[in-house]
Amino acid sequence: MLNAPYLEGIDPFAAAVRSITEPDPVHAALRAAGPIVQVDAPAGGRAWIVTDNALAREVLLDLRISKDPAFAPPGWDRHTAGLEQTAAEQPSLTTLDGPEHAELRRAHAPLLNPQRIRGRSDRIHAIARKLLTELAADRSEIDLMADFTTRYPLTVLLDLLGIPLEHVDQAADACRRMLSDQPGAQSGAIAELSELAASGLGDNGRGLAAELRDRVPEHTTQEQLQYHLFALIFAGQLTADAALGTLMAHALADRPHQPLADQGSIDELVRETLGQHPPTPFTLWRFTTTGIELAGTRLPSRAPVLVDIQGINTDPARSPGPDLAFGAGPHFCIGAQLAQLELRVVTAVLRTDFPKARLAIPFAELQQATSGGLQGSRLTALPVMLHG
Repeated sequence: MLNAPYLEGIDPFAAAVRSITEPDPVHAALRAAGPIVQVDAPAGGRAWIVTDNALAREVLLDLRISKDPAFAPPGWDRHTAGLEQTAAEQPSLTTLDGPEHAELRRAHAPLLNPQRIRGRSDRIHAIARKLLTELAADRSEIDLMADFTTRYPLTVLLDLLGIPLEHVDQAADACRRMLSDQPGAQSGAIAELSELAASGLGDNGRGLAAELRDRVPEHTTQEQLQYHLFALIFAGQLTADAALGTLMAHALADRPHQPLADQGSIDELVRETLGQHPPTPFTLWRFTTTGIELAGTRLPSRAPVLVDIQGINTDPARSPGPDLAFGAGPHFCIGAQLAQLELRVVTAVLRTDFPKARLAIPFAELQQATSGGLQGSRLTALPVMLHG
């Protein structure tokens, strides 16, 4: 029985700023150390990170490794670790496992399946076009990271859920406060987004919020339903925000070499962006519910485990096939179809409606920042000239 290598001095959770052209050295270091490695966890003790594609897919299917924060190591601070409440305290798609998770997922899945999402394509095109046109009319140079990458996915989500779009600014502010270190900021933002979501649940509700209300298990409380909607809004905004900036930067940098409205090239750009720059570089925390063996390594009960999505996706030795940008197994991202459509749409709108759009600074001068924890990199700014 082997011990997983311990990488002293390697901190996958540290904040950092680097050029968009500079690869993250941490993922390569983790991958080079072995299929599973140990690092210091932000909330104390050791964490195990899986860096091998085949092993990662085993982990994501292993019923002995739970997403329920109830199995976190004793003494872990919830805020430091970035944990939700336990499944018993707040059942959700991201904390439940097994039959309870499958039941809740069955309620969500039909609302976000490929056919339903394709049916929203024209509406999402209209939203992207309207937001970009308004920005272009306001000034010649704009920073798309300052407002667009937050407002665009939020507008799409609220419109989809049947929540009045007059709440977009309120939702954007709450999403920003979700990432604040100020005491009470996160709990206040969760409460505000949950209450905002309730505006789509009225008797005359026509969006997916009302449909979800009618599909969730009978034992679901109103508070739990609103939390499910909060999770869709916040997770949908957070992941799309990071991916949008990187995608648009590449789309504008590659413009001279790309046909204006070729769907094949758009699809390829979206796939490459999500593969090389996944919105979440690691999975959310998982915890062993008993002592287990992985790749010849013995992990104790309540060991925190992560899968290195970005490191695996960017492994030059990885065999061709689906990447892990949206995870795998029972917890595969429920919003994957919507996220990919949002990215394809904004690329198409930039190419067709703003054919002269260009970056206002050289591509290599763009900076990406990682705030630490499990969050992905986000461009610090994306200055563009939409009319050339």
